[in-house]
Amino acid sequence: MSKTENDNAGNGNENHSSLALYRKYRPKKWSEVEAQNHITDVLESSIKEGKVSHAYLFVGGRGLGKTTIARIFAKELGVSENDTYEIDAASNRGIEDIRELRDGVRVLPLESRYKVYIIDEVHMLSKDAWGALLKTLEEPPAHALFILATTEFHKVPDTIVSRCQVFHFKKPTEAILKNTILAIAEKEGYELDAGSAELLAILGDGSFRDALGILQKVLNFSKSRKVKREELEKITGAPKTELVNAVISSVAENDLVSGLSAVEKAAKEGLDMKLFTKLAIQKFRMAIILKYAPKLEKELAGDLSQGDLEFLKNKVSEDKKGMLRSPALAYLLEAYQNIDRAFIQELPLELALIRILGGEEE
Repeated sequence: MSKTENDNAGNGNENHSSLALYRKYRPKKWSEVEAQNHITDVLESSIKEGKVSHAYLFVGGRGLGKTTIARIFAKELGVSENDTYEIDAASNRGIEDIRELRDGVRVLPLESRYKVYIIDEVHMLSKDAWGALLKTLEEPPAHALFILATTEFHKVPDTIVSRCQVFHFKKPTEAILKNTILAIAEKEGYELDAGSAELLAILGDGSFRDALGILQKVLNFSKSRKVKREELEKITGAPKTELVNAVISSVAENDLVSGLSAVEKAAKEGLDMKLFTKLAIQKFRMAIILKYAPKLEKELAGDLSQGDLEFLKNKVSEDKKGMLRSPALAYLLEAYQNIDRAFIQELPLELALIRILGGEEE
């Protein structure tokens, strides 16, 4: 089981400008980490107080910073790159791999007080490998520190969990993702119009890595340093603004046919119906806020283009029957939750519109 090479920016064998954005802007110190203060504060404090455990388990979805924080933790402990070992359990999952690790653990560090083993995707280990790892965790050498990372907590045996300090990573809010995207785009020399960063944050679905991967695709193919939402939609294949707006218009105008037509067109274009519904919910929510709390217009303006803002204000003023209300939003939310279980993806959204506009009795 080999020690992996640190891929932080600054690796002498790689052109810094050619790095993927999520690697180029990977946090290198506690203060640069977003959305995980409940973890970084504890780890930082444990170092200062000399209360470092021998085993940690980092749990959370992809692209949340598990490996990044593990690297920062090792660095803050004073562990050199030569004494930091990163292992991909998806590729090194057998008992022989873990036995090799156990043999290496016994050897003293080369340059540091600790040898840190970061084992990613640890849930991929085989049953026999788990047993071998458990023996190491039960009686680890004083110089050994393990950081296990997983996206599937339920697959990690209780015997392993009980020997680790467990930290659950949170998904960043869309606001945090949006601000991160705006900051990195600016550093790369690009400007995103209002609404574009918001869409990218939604497409990132709570993952820094995914959001920055999509941003990189957009920047690579953009024809201008000023990226418009329309161009972003074309590059990413995200639902077009006019289709999402058509759903909002259908509710404000009490027009079921136009709403169902918009959904049908989105389906025929092969759009991700869950994303389409999510974007409609987002705009519907903003319309309700504009209707019942118009003083918040300035706050909403940061998430919308001027055109979208004017569109929503017009729909609110045209909503004479009071269709833009919270019960309708609740139906849309229910549709969003049901899409994964529907064998016809557009059906939950169609049913929601029928319930909102069709006058059906509950």
